[in-house]
Amino acid sequence: MFLQGSMVALVTPMHDDGSVDNQALGELVEWHVESGTDAIVAVGTTGESATLTVPEHADVISRVVKLCKGRVPVIAGTGANATAEAIALTRHAADAGADACLLVTPYYNKPTQEGLVQHFTAVAKGVSVPQILYNVPGRTALDMAPETTARLSRVDNIVGIKEAFGDPERIRHLVAITEDFMVVTGDDATACASMLAGGHGDISVTANVAPAEMADMCRAAIAGDKETAEAIDARIGALHVALFHESNPIPVKWALARMGRIGPALRLPLTVLDEQFQQSVVDALHSAGALDADGNAIPATR
Repeated sequence: MFLQGSMVALVTPMHDDGSVDNQALGELVEWHVESGTDAIVAVGTTGESATLTVPEHADVISRVVKLCKGRVPVIAGTGANATAEAIALTRHAADAGADACLLVTPYYNKPTQEGLVQHFTAVAKGVSVPQILYNVPGRTALDMAPETTARLSRVDNIVGIKEAFGDPERIRHLVAITEDFMVVTGDDATACASMLAGGHGDISVTANVAPAEMADMCRAAIAGDKETAEAIDARIGALHVALFHESNPIPVKWALARMGRIGPALRLPLTVLDEQFQQSVVDALHSAGALDADGNAIPATR
């Protein structure tokens, strides 16, 4: 399996009582399909995987698979800091029909580089579904070295990495030291530059609110059309900043609620976006064309 382009790190919409809003989830999936999103990541960090129960985790993945109906691939977030738990979550996702799984480096317990190799190899051997590594030092306090990724790229069903180090040169290096391996960024602010440096796509927070624009930017950047890609990225660049004023997914869920696409609810310990940042998010939505002059969400045009 080789994926590329704009892959949305989908939020998990919730009711005020914290339960999953399945109707809003279905509407979001349809919007992404209509808008040209290349793949949907269900229950990743942006999907509040840390606070969903295991049954909820499995249910959201299963629902997204059914909602997509094979129109776009579904990547399930199944990482954990315990190897046995990561295997169990990955098996659940594979049984639900996910096309691939996304596994974050174990957080908090901070394994060695050799521990990372053994952890991801064990999951890959335990479940045959295609697997994508996920390196995000800002979340895990652990950086998986490019050489470790290269070792893991030789495991048959480890097919790629979401590299959220935030440096296009890291993306360029990973592409150079791996073969037939999907290297995508997880950092929207450097996504355009990362793809122009040889990366294959972006697992994106920004795509939640500007899916068509992110899809167009990714396609242009992957094709090497620097002028077009940078022009689109300039229009949505304010979102890359505003959606990280507080911890993700706090700002992006507030933005989607402001657009009328979901309710504002998150699960504790996350809280609704602080008022001091709300106007900045609104301004970014306007500049990206996600809101019209009257402040209403603009529908998909594809």
